[in-house]
Amino acid sequence: MDHDVLIIGGSFAGMSAAMQLARARKAVLVLDTGMPRNRFAEASHGFPGQDGQSPGAIKVRLREELSVYPTVRFRDEATLLARREGNGFRVSLADGGDVTARRIVLAYGVRDTLPDIPGLAERWGASVLHCPYCHGYELNREPVGVLARDEMAFHQAMLLPDWGQTTLFTGTAFRPTEEQVQSLKSRGVQIEETPVAELIGTSPALEAVRLEDGRTVPLAGLFLAPQTAPSSDIAAQLGCEMQDGPTGPYIAVDQMQATTVPGVFAAGDLASPMPNATLAAAAGVMAGGAAHRSLIFDLDLGEAA
Repeated sequence: MDHDVLIIGGSFAGMSAAMQLARARKAVLVLDTGMPRNRFAEASHGFPGQDGQSPGAIKVRLREELSVYPTVRFRDEATLLARREGNGFRVSLADGGDVTARRIVLAYGVRDTLPDIPGLAERWGASVLHCPYCHGYELNREPVGVLARDEMAFHQAMLLPDWGQTTLFTGTAFRPTEEQVQSLKSRGVQIEETPVAELIGTSPALEAVRLEDGRTVPLAGLFLAPQTAPSSDIAAQLGCEMQDGPTGPYIAVDQMQATTVPGVFAAGDLASPMPNATLAAAAGVMAGGAAHRSLIFDLDLGEAA
């Protein structure tokens, strides 16, 4: 085998996994397309030790730290195919080459599908947001909104008044129960049933949303829970079991970040229903350590079914 462990995905989860394996002096190859989910955000917040740093800068620093270890290599290359080969795995890359490894860590993340509303996509990560803990503080208690996709919007709308006066735009996607309405009112949330027609202001900033009846509602930020899906089908190719999450499917893993396929581990947004940079890094630490232990104790993975 060319490597002990192949890590597919080079953001916070993948780099954290690589660090554990590098310190165990294992031969590691990190494959990365350079298209992380957080590339639209100017800063990462709530990440201990990195608060306010850009995700890109954090990645550069992580790669610099890993480059000190002689057993770690990087390739800026997409993975096209992955399959079991004996007691390891063979992976085909976009450049036409193949690499092999005894174990795999999947950390390539998810992609977001956004509502098709004019002015929304170009503001994603700047003034159209998914996590108030990551981005709410910087809105400085200006008015904020929640764009409903389903009942998750109720939970977002209940949280957001701590960051600013909140309007829940239900449109036709969600009808709160009477009990939910009372809970929202207790938090000072306004409920607007008229669908949002467009976002207005000088992008990427947001000044207001225009409703289908022509009215405008001033907003500094609009929160939503986009539909998500794995950004690659590699897990499916390998036969990893998936679970249904609140925004889309994710890889089923155990407490050690092991998938249902022996020798394959997963970490980050790809393997969690809760996207968060700190949690992704922590899961990567676990996946890297678990892959190392697997190299020692799981000597015979068996042939693919």
